[in-house]
Amino acid sequence: MTSPASAASFRFRHRHLLGIEGLSPDEISLILDIADNYVEQNRAAEKKSSLLRGRTVINLFFENSTRTRTSFELAAKRLGGDVINMSTDVSSVKKGETLIDTAMTLNAMLPDVLIVRHPDSGAVKLLSEKVNCAVINGGDGTHEHPTQALLDAVAIRRHKKRLQGLTVAICGDILHSRVARSNIHLLVAMGARVRVIGPPTLMPSGIDRLGVEVFHDMKAGLVDCDIVMMLRLQLERMQGAFVPSTREYFHFYGLTREKLALAKPDALVMHPGPMNRGVEIDSEVADDISRSLIREQVEMGVAVRMACLDVLTRRHLSNTPEAAQ
Repeated sequence: MTSPASAASFRFRHRHLLGIEGLSPDEISLILDIADNYVEQNRAAEKKSSLLRGRTVINLFFENSTRTRTSFELAAKRLGGDVINMSTDVSSVKKGETLIDTAMTLNAMLPDVLIVRHPDSGAVKLLSEKVNCAVINGGDGTHEHPTQALLDAVAIRRHKKRLQGLTVAICGDILHSRVARSNIHLLVAMGARVRVIGPPTLMPSGIDRLGVEVFHDMKAGLVDCDIVMMLRLQLERMQGAFVPSTREYFHFYGLTREKLALAKPDALVMHPGPMNRGVEIDSEVADDISRSLIREQVEMGVAVRMACLDVLTRRHLSNTPEAAQ
C-alpha cells in the first residue's frame, strides 16, 4: 500500500516535533489531513505500507505509558519500520547514566526516529540537540504532549467538520497537564475559542496570556460549549494539598450528565486517559457512545502518530534546508 501523504509533506519545515507551539496553522492542517488518510488505511483489510522500510524507530520512555508507547509502536510497524522499545528500568539510565550519555549512545546506533517521554520539562529538547535523527516528544513534564493534541484535533474535526469557531472547554488539573498546554496552543492557532475550567489551586498563573478564558465555576464554563475535554487529576505530580478530597473535587469539577446538559445538545466529551472514574468523570458520561469520543481518541492516536512519522521522515529525505524547531 502506498503512502497517503501528498508532496506537501516534504515541505514540513521542522526537523523534530517537540511541541505544538511554533507550528503554523498550515503545518498543523498538513498533519491532520495526512492523519485522516491513515485513519482510512488503518480501517482497511491491508493496514501496512512500506514508507519506513529499512528505518529504525526507538521508543525511549522514562515514564510509564500504555496508549502513547503502544500506538507509536503500532504506527511505526504499520509504516513498515523496525521498532525498538527501550525500558529505562533495566537500562544504563537506571545505573546512573546521564541523559546526554544516553543520547550519545543512541545516536551511535544510527536510528532514524527517536520518540521520547520524560518526566522533566525540556528534557526532550535537550536530547534532540544531541542526536542526528528526528525526535518526537511523547510528553515532557508539564510542558507539552504534541501528538495528543493532534489526535484530539483529528477526532474533533472528523465529527464537527472544523476547528475554527468551536468553543472548547478544557476542565480539571490544568496546572500539571502537558495535554492542556498542547491543546491550547493548537486550538487557539486553529481559531477555536478555548475555556479552561478548574479550581484556582490547579490553574497556572498567567494562563490567560495563552488566549484562553478562565473559569473556576464549572457550570458557568460549560455553557454553550461544543467540546468538553476532561483532564486526569495528576496526584503523582502534586506535592501538598491541591484539592480537599477527590470526593469534593468530583462534586465541583467532575463531569456528570447534569453538568454536561449545560453545554450544547450535541456537545462531545473527550478524555486523554487514563480515566479516574468518579473523580473527573462519571461512568455514565464516559460510556455514552452518542457523546463520548474517548475510545475514538485511541484509534486516532495511531493514525496521527503515523502522520508524524511520515512528515518527519520525508522531510529528512528531502533537500530542503534544515530548520530545527
